[in-house]
Amino acid sequence: MMRRLATNVLGQVLGLMEGLGSALILLWEALLWLFRPPFRWRLFFQSMEFIGAGSLFIVILTGLFTGMVFAVQTIHTFRLFNAETLVGSVVSLALMRELAPVLTSLMVTARVGSAIATELGTMRVTEQVDALYTMAVNPVQYLVTPRIVAGIVMLPILTGFCDLVGIGGAYYVSVNLMGVDGGMFLDKIRMYADSWDVVSGLIKASVFGLLLTLVGCYKGLNASGGARGVGLATTQSVVLSSILILVVDYFLTLLLYH
Repeated sequence: MMRRLATNVLGQVLGLMEGLGSALILLWEALLWLFRPPFRWRLFFQSMEFIGAGSLFIVILTGLFTGMVFAVQTIHTFRLFNAETLVGSVVSLALMRELAPVLTSLMVTARVGSAIATELGTMRVTEQVDALYTMAVNPVQYLVTPRIVAGIVMLPILTGFCDLVGIGGAYYVSVNLMGVDGGMFLDKIRMYADSWDVVSGLIKASVFGLLLTLVGCYKGLNASGGARGVGLATTQSVVLSSILILVVDYFLTLLLYH
């Protein structure tokens, strides 16, 4: 029994290492093909439109209600010791540093990461990926590189919208509904928040964009077993991307703020 347990554990570890190595190789190939012709700019803009414009509504909705509910909870807590004027700084720092990049990436993962894995997985099981080889088209350049670049570029933009909408929602609730002085709300933001708080959040968003697109592409291209395999690849893509975003966020926070 102990031998079987050790074999299973070792098999899981080796499987994880093999998957990590294959994903890194895929990323390296995608980066190499980024600088090699032919340059299909239309694919890049299509991916940016799908990831960016297509996810804008859900990101704005998420940022708006996150800022509003965070403001309500913060005001109720800070009023216990007469510090409700600090709501603006607390909400803005939390959004810019953590909440906006993480929540934006999780929303985009649910929408875009699953779609990428499903699309590429369907192409794999229906042999469309193999057909690209027969037409002298590299699948990594055609399918992976545009999506990874679009994720790296568009996630910071979406995070910026989430920041603005979240702080705007917090301002509305704090000033118009909870009676906080609007001038003090904005003054505390200027006092405690700086440009690095914004930049660090955008850096996190770029890394998360790389992660979710890379995982989606990797799981999709390695799908097998027909429709069931495509569904399994999609589920694994969303779960793994979400976990990686939360884990990597911790290490990025240690790196960026220490």
